Amino acid sequence: MKLSVIITTYNRPDMLRKVLEGLCHQTRPAYEVIIADDGSGPETLEVVRRFMDDALLPIYHVWQEDLGFRSSEIRNKAIRKSSGEYIIMLDGDCIPEKHFIEDHLCLAEKGFFFQGKRILVSRKLTHIFSYKDTDSKMRLLKHFVSGNISNSHHLVRLPFLPPYSLTRLNGIRGCNMGFFREDIFAINGYNQAFVGWGREDSELAVRFYKYGLKRKEHPFMAVCFHLWHEENNRKRLDKNDQLLKKAIDSDQHKCLNGLLQIR
Repeated sequence: MKLSVIITTYNRPDMLRKVLEGLCHQTRPAYEVIIADDGSGPETLEVVRRFMDDALLPIYHVWQEDLGFRSSEIRNKAIRKSSGEYIIMLDGDCIPEKHFIEDHLCLAEKGFFFQGKRILVSRKLTHIFSYKDTDSKMRLLKHFVSGNISNSHHLVRLPFLPPYSLTRLNGIRGCNMGFFREDIFAINGYNQAFVGWGREDSELAVRFYKYGLKRKEHPFMAVCFHLWHEENNRKRLDKNDQLLKKAIDSDQHKCLNGLLQIR
């Protein structure tokens, strides 16, 4: 099955480099990687071009003008650019564990979208942490003992344990999420009414549920390592909360301004 990885990023070239390094050292490679760039400067483009030249997998760069936080729109543009039957959404500050793609493919199932887990890397450790740390049990043990990683119960990979399914909103995070191409098009993708940080991933999940999907999770597979950064501006969170409530109260699974409205 062809799998596309879409990485959202904005002006964090060093973190993006670490994420791309992680994707280049997977037990099973992606069919393609698409950088969904919400208006970054030339430093990010330099990182992307370097990987385009050197990586052994296709990498594409989708960019839009910097008009504020417009994650939904740039994700939709990247999805339109993609060609994979299955799509993984990964944030540009989340380094994938080496089995990340293999695990996502193993857990992909019709009738479900997958919500992956994340391990949090501390502020102190973030600047030196890389994919090499994710592949070293000794380094990870050292980081755990020193208190520099949290959510550490996800460190152990246990693929023989079964996943579980649920239909709730808590725990939804777009930094590590997988779904079938046909499903994201069926609900018209991300709702571009969301501008500014917050709730666009939860609203997407609401519409997946209304479309008839369930959510699948596995606490010990398909994990990523979330690098520390300052919180995003949350001044539009109240408005985005209203958009989320509107989706919850609605009986519709398609948003009005989404994938099909991308020009």
